[in-house]
Amino acid sequence: MPRILTIEDDHLIANDIAGTLRAHGFIVDVANTGREGMGKVMADDYDLVTLDRMLPDLDGLTIISTMRGIGMETPVLVMSAMSDVDERVKGLRAGGDDYLTKPFAPDEMVARIEVLLRRKPAGAKSETVLTLGTLQLDLMRRRVTNRGIELELQPTEFRVLEFMMRNSGQVLTRTMIFEAVWGCRFDPGTNLIDVHVGRLRKKVDVPGERPMIRTIRGAGYLIG
Repeated sequence: MPRILTIEDDHLIANDIAGTLRAHGFIVDVANTGREGMGKVMADDYDLVTLDRMLPDLDGLTIISTMRGIGMETPVLVMSAMSDVDERVKGLRAGGDDYLTKPFAPDEMVARIEVLLRRKPAGAKSETVLTLGTLQLDLMRRRVTNRGIELELQPTEFRVLEFMMRNSGQVLTRTMIFEAVWGCRFDPGTNLIDVHVGRLRKKVDVPGERPMIRTIRGAGYLIG
């Protein structure tokens, strides 16, 4: 059964969307803020995201750009009261797959979602376990193991590790990690990235062996 995430700050609209989709057999999660939505997108494996264009804490286009920037291909249906052609173009160019203007007919929303879901290649399966050497991250069970031993990670550590593993072999700047995991603009004065990566190293790396997480001086971090 397809899983859909609805990111909408208006609780009444969010409930209407979720109710309509559930009535058509979809499994629906709801996020009422942009940051909550970004966290759910990063933490879970959805088949499609419906996204309000204007959110009070985090612009919807920022969420789409971040998703596309880290290689997430999850279809996104943008929903907005902003009906100008320029705004629709911005939504699509940011990485949105379709743009639905509010107010809209529930049947049209469902039809557009069905079209986007059909675009997924037949037989394609969502990746639920990320593997890097002896390290495994299970997205569905929210478990991380190394050589079969379960590692105790905090939720934010889990999201940081997931982002790094999805982009293994690539140098990741502090800005990339911060905006993908925390869902907001990077503050150069914060040491959140260094703190969380430092904690991950202590849990992931095996003493006496080549570290999995490396610091690339002047650039960022690399896992692999």
